[in-house]
Amino acid sequence: MTVRALVPLLWLALASSASAAGPRIVIDPGHGGAKTGALGAAEQVEKALVLQLSLKLRERLEEETGAQVFLTREKDALLPLPDRVTFANGKRPDLFMSIHANSMPTRKLRERVEGIETYFLSASASGAGARATADRENADAPRAQAVQNDSTLNFILHDLVRMDAHAGSSRLAYAIHQRLIASTGASDRGVLQAPFFVLTGVEAPAVLIEVGYISHPQEGARLARADYQEKLVSAITSGVKDFLKDMRKRDAHAEETAGPPQVAAPTSP
Repeated sequence: MTVRALVPLLWLALASSASAAGPRIVIDPGHGGAKTGALGAAEQVEKALVLQLSLKLRERLEEETGAQVFLTREKDALLPLPDRVTFANGKRPDLFMSIHANSMPTRKLRERVEGIETYFLSASASGAGARATADRENADAPRAQAVQNDSTLNFILHDLVRMDAHAGSSRLAYAIHQRLIASTGASDRGVLQAPFFVLTGVEAPAVLIEVGYISHPQEGARLARADYQEKLVSAITSGVKDFLKDMRKRDAHAEETAGPPQVAAPTSP
């Protein structure tokens, strides 16, 4: 059996164990501690808003999906970006979501730019705006990542698993984004790609959600309202449920088509 042929079987084994106990989800509330994130027009700070949303989202996901949901931080505390990735992989999640609120740097742009963006990982950004957003969110990232000293086989397996996770990240991003726009009526700024550090190395479908522009006078005010937060939480939960349903269908199909493993015949002496 080839190394590439092992990947669907690895995902199938992980999915089977996860389904017995419910899906495992990691939510990453952005920033925290001294890193406040974006600042809103009405003295809002991103770190507090996204933590509030993440706590509500955890409760809703647990209720509606039976998921085991883990937060990278549950209070106003600073957690370095590499530690968030390590924490996520340690939970062996079925999916990972990093929650953020966006901002614009100038008064003119702050008054004009609003809307929701959903990202998945790419080495290159979808455009200048996506690049700028990634640069802001990556401001606290280390300049270089340590390379693990894995065997060649492990390196290949990990790389292939990440490739499969990347395809899942795209599906997860679109599932969540469509629900968010339909539920909130917010400006649709699209599903985009960018090199976010916090998504790098997560060995599961992973997305970063910019729930709106906290810097926009009207949208920033909406983000602070309980009824609007309810719309965001409900939409993200619905998107996650859509993704998990799709993943179960794919797992069932993979199980049907995988067949028994092929073992190479012994060579003649």
